[in-house]
Amino acid sequence: MKLSNGMSFWGALLFGALLLGAPAYAQSTQGPTIIPPSPRSGAAPVPAQRDADRLRPGQALVDEIVVEGTQRIEPETVRSYMAIKEGDPLDGDRVNQSLKGLYATGLFADVTLRQEGGVLYVRVVENPIINRIAFEGDDRIEKDLLQNEIQLRPRIVYTRTRVQNDVKRILDLYRRTGRFAATVEPKVIQLPQNRVDLVFEIDEGPVTGIRRISFIGNRAFSDGGLSEVVQTTETRWYRFLSSDDTYDPDRLTFDRELLRRHYLKNGYADFRVVSAVAELTPDRNDFFVTFTIEEGERYAFNEIKVESKIGDIKSESVIGLIEIEKGDWYNAEAVDDTVVQLGDAVGEFGFAFVDVRPNVARDREKRTIDIVFEIQEGARYYIERIDIVGNVRTLDKVVRREFTLVEGDAFNSAKIRRSRTRIQNLGYFSQVEVNNVPGAESDKTVIKVNVTEQSTGELSVGAGFSSQNGPLVDLKIRERNLLGRGQDLRASATLATKQQNFDISFTEPYFLDKDLSFGVDAFHSKSNSIREFEAISTGAGLRFGYALAENWRHLVRYTLRQDEVEDVDSGTSVFIQREVGTDIASTVGHELTYDRRNSSTQPTDGYVFRLSNDVAGLGGDISYLKSKFAAAYYHSFAEEWVANIRGEAGYVFGLGDDDVRISDRFFLGGDKLRGFANGGVGPRDVSTDDPLGGKQIVSGTVELTFPLGLPKEFGVTGALFSDVGTLTELDFDDPRIADTGSIRASAGVGLGWRSPFGPIRIDFAIPLVEEDFDDTEIVRFNFGTRF
Repeated sequence: MKLSNGMSFWGALLFGALLLGAPAYAQSTQGPTIIPPSPRSGAAPVPAQRDADRLRPGQALVDEIVVEGTQRIEPETVRSYMAIKEGDPLDGDRVNQSLKGLYATGLFADVTLRQEGGVLYVRVVENPIINRIAFEGDDRIEKDLLQNEIQLRPRIVYTRTRVQNDVKRILDLYRRTGRFAATVEPKVIQLPQNRVDLVFEIDEGPVTGIRRISFIGNRAFSDGGLSEVVQTTETRWYRFLSSDDTYDPDRLTFDRELLRRHYLKNGYADFRVVSAVAELTPDRNDFFVTFTIEEGERYAFNEIKVESKIGDIKSESVIGLIEIEKGDWYNAEAVDDTVVQLGDAVGEFGFAFVDVRPNVARDREKRTIDIVFEIQEGARYYIERIDIVGNVRTLDKVVRREFTLVEGDAFNSAKIRRSRTRIQNLGYFSQVEVNNVPGAESDKTVIKVNVTEQSTGELSVGAGFSSQNGPLVDLKIRERNLLGRGQDLRASATLATKQQNFDISFTEPYFLDKDLSFGVDAFHSKSNSIREFEAISTGAGLRFGYALAENWRHLVRYTLRQDEVEDVDSGTSVFIQREVGTDIASTVGHELTYDRRNSSTQPTDGYVFRLSNDVAGLGGDISYLKSKFAAAYYHSFAEEWVANIRGEAGYVFGLGDDDVRISDRFFLGGDKLRGFANGGVGPRDVSTDDPLGGKQIVSGTVELTFPLGLPKEFGVTGALFSDVGTLTELDFDDPRIADTGSIRASAGVGLGWRSPFGPIRIDFAIPLVEEDFDDTEIVRFNFGTRF
């Protein structure tokens, strides 16, 4: 920046002082010409007279401001940014303000002021306009993400300050992805008409990992044990599929909270994290992370009481909900769970505004904690609105319709928690956070729903081998959130040497915007026995489902199906040859479900019951009644240790004089009875080894899944299981039919891997109780992936 003959910008104030005694900047040694006032009495002086009155001895007057060097900007625009105007005295303060004002616009790279007589010359050098912005070397981060991070855009004025700010933003973005060694160098390419291309040359550098995690002050837990608690992990070669071994300051903050929860869960009520420090190694490739903690003393529960300040709620009626016992180690998580349980219980009595407060009394000498759960009416809040964020693909209404309350309802924490569970059970989101913040008025609250979407498409592949059907592959493609509308579309196929099945179905969970599901199914199957007969089944169906209560749901369905048995080889079982021909089955059925699981997708606690009945005979050629009951129970003993007991029983019989055809009978084996092939158990024609199915089925499974002690990021779990089952009874007797009706049993081990490509499961099962004519299968493999 220059003034007159190269005077610096910072000499502007000195320039103003020189104006008082430097005749070179004065217009005339005699002062400006004064125009006399008009002869009228009391006439005001003209402007020139007023300016002369303000002039100090030797001070010049600005008669004209001349702007030079402009290309895109109008001269008048330049003058508008200046504090000094034509007709003003040439004052140093105003000159200084004018220089600052012009530079503050960001439009000019240089500004020079020069005074000659009564003319003030303003020469400017305009900053160029950005023509194009490009990125080079950005392999790990998409260009769209980089473009959204910076503030410069094409057709915006280029300034060095803005460029440096954007360089910092890009570096911050790379550091958030764990690349602290990244460098960014801006390059400017000059173009005609005072335009430039801006290129950010990026050297991403290696990922900045975690070389070592250390803990200072821990006595109760080892460094290795605490390393399993925090999410940040040390860099290892096998963690190439995870980002937890790269430094992330936000993750380090979360680790502090994880440590706090861990210690509070294990009785250390005075625990605190003193500091969490990450030090960059000299080569800038890794970090040393150090947690300094104070464990404090370990406390146990002493007296646990409940005090109700709501007249209609007696303490005795809810004290039984508390699972905390005197003498147990203090557990902050158990206290929080108890608060939720008490709040839910009181809410069920119709109290929407409930406040449960755990009042803690700590005895530091005895190292015990007394807790009194105080139940009182909370402040009355009403829901002003429900805001949903994070759903890029899923429509708002898909999330909103899972809420058990709407805008204007009384705030109820129990219903909010149930709503969160319903949203999580959709399976569309990896994370669901529901919080409330103050509304526009004192008695209003806003529900904030923050979701993180996950893949809802599935491609599942199952492989197996059966002596009956040979090698087989099961394929299933499914989209559970079609077009973000919550609709379910699936298609599956089973391909084997002797069997082919195809089916497709579509489900609208909220038909006509009501809590009424509507579905359409179509299917076609074709199977060949070893003797090469064909059984073909083709049909379609409709389904309607609705909620009876919070945990009860009812489904009604109708199916029209055509069954054909043809091309029967002379060596095929005579009991199958009898069924050669075509039959039409018109079936009406229903399914009643009671579900109290904590999750419908990955349950670890709770139970579910299902009862279904199907009646054929309302039209068509065949009549039967088929009933089936299924139940499952889940219980978690510890983290990732989940026991599961499930069972199923079914029976089908013909109505009138009709026998139950082979296409309507039950078959047992495969996933329901591991260790035996599909259809490997039950009545069988021993002369041809053809399975015939059965009218009565019972099966059950006891299974325990557990961690294998490997790092969590491996996602590998083990399983121990035992399956039992039986399939029996036909409408006819014959010495050629083997049907003992005996119980079959198997036991085995399984290995599961939550791989990046989807769940993979392999089971090894050995039949413990079997018949000589059963068809066994030792290994069963299932593979699924998500896209």
